[in-house]
Amino acid sequence: MPDDLMTRVINVIATTQHIPVESITADSTFEELKIDSLDGINILFALENEFSVSISDDEARGIRTVREMAAGVEKLTASA
Repeated sequence: MPDDLMTRVINVIATTQHIPVESITADSTFEELKIDSLDGINILFALENEFSVSISDDEARGIRTVREMAAGVEKLTASA
């Protein structure tokens, strides 16, 4: 996975959640970051805008870590 993609995903999460970028790693879980389901929806919208992709509810439902989120975005951008 490209480093810039992970950086962009982390930046989107940090911006939408108003938390410091340095407190987020690829292995951070949404639970550790105190991201609930409503926060998750806001992050999904922000990621869709950032990467010009559409993330289905089914795809998003199983995502629990920043790395999984970035991998999902990478897959969507590769098939676009």
